[in-house]
Amino acid sequence: MKFNAVIAGAGLSGSVSARILAEKGKKVLVVEKKKNIGGNCHDYKNEFGITVHTHGPHIFHTNCKEVWDFLNRFAEFEYYQHRVLSFADGKYIPFPINVKTINELFANDISVDEIKTFLENQVKKSKYNPEIKNFRDAVISQVGEKLYETFFKNYTIKQWGRDPEELSPEIARRIPVRENCDQRYFSDRYQGIPKYGYTRMIENILDHENISVLTGADYFDIKDNFETEITVYTGKLDRFFEYKYGELEYRSLILDFQTYNKKEFQPVATVNYPNDYDWTRITEFKHFLSEKSDHTTVCYEYPCDNGEPYYVVVTPENEQKREKYISGFEEMEKKGVYFIGRLAQYKYFNMDQVVKQAMDKITNLI
Repeated sequence: MKFNAVIAGAGLSGSVSARILAEKGKKVLVVEKKKNIGGNCHDYKNEFGITVHTHGPHIFHTNCKEVWDFLNRFAEFEYYQHRVLSFADGKYIPFPINVKTINELFANDISVDEIKTFLENQVKKSKYNPEIKNFRDAVISQVGEKLYETFFKNYTIKQWGRDPEELSPEIARRIPVRENCDQRYFSDRYQGIPKYGYTRMIENILDHENISVLTGADYFDIKDNFETEITVYTGKLDRFFEYKYGELEYRSLILDFQTYNKKEFQPVATVNYPNDYDWTRITEFKHFLSEKSDHTTVCYEYPCDNGEPYYVVVTPENEQKREKYISGFEEMEKKGVYFIGRLAQYKYFNMDQVVKQAMDKITNLI
């Protein structure tokens, strides 16, 4: 059968790409290795009426109105402002770092006007490489050693399975530090959770007469069976090029879901555990949509090396391999093959960035 476009992956990047192509009159086939659509954005409602995120918590946030308006065509978003606590020194402390974090950890009473000077003094008395060679340098250069040791060092070791000095400083650029009392984890203009779930949203995105979806099929097993002008690839970058420059590293998660016979397990949706226990964080899902139930479902996250690829591992070695792989993008685009998304570009993107990338790439292509 002839399609104008074949999309490898029915996650957010693949689905958005498919929809834009379909609305431009292209016949599109979406091939998904999993038995369900949605990729890591998949969710479901369990027997207790709680919407559970299958692959760990996903909170949508963006400053891009174009992206927000596009997704609101396919989902009604529930108002939700994400708040996170970090369990450190035997108590729950607000995170990301803000005035209240400083005051609770240091037993101080500084004001908003004083936090900038406080952090500068913490940095001045800390030891790090001012050339910012790694993750440790990047964090300490912003907040100093005490805060690094409390919130970042051990969490990073658990999350990435290696010393922070082995990781690139790029990872630390995602860490929000607030010089005010704002305790929200994200400060974006638009924030929320799809009221009826991410899976329903992606079903709606793919609901178009020009889109066909094939689940439970590996793109590489069937790609030669179809004639197509355009291929959008959203899978692992090294897999597409048959690992010719070596395997890239990915970090996975063991997710332990537990349901308890109680109305609430913790005061906010997510609590980080930087120093205690083997898990990195616990998420209680009912907070997202303010769902009412006499039970509650939570997810413990244990990072690991093997399994479903969730995160790219940003080290100098992996970055060098990535550069070799992406050097082939221009040649592949001449053949009608486009790489979109976190795995395909081996780069961390938030959900809104994935959507914007797909919108821009496909629109420019057409």
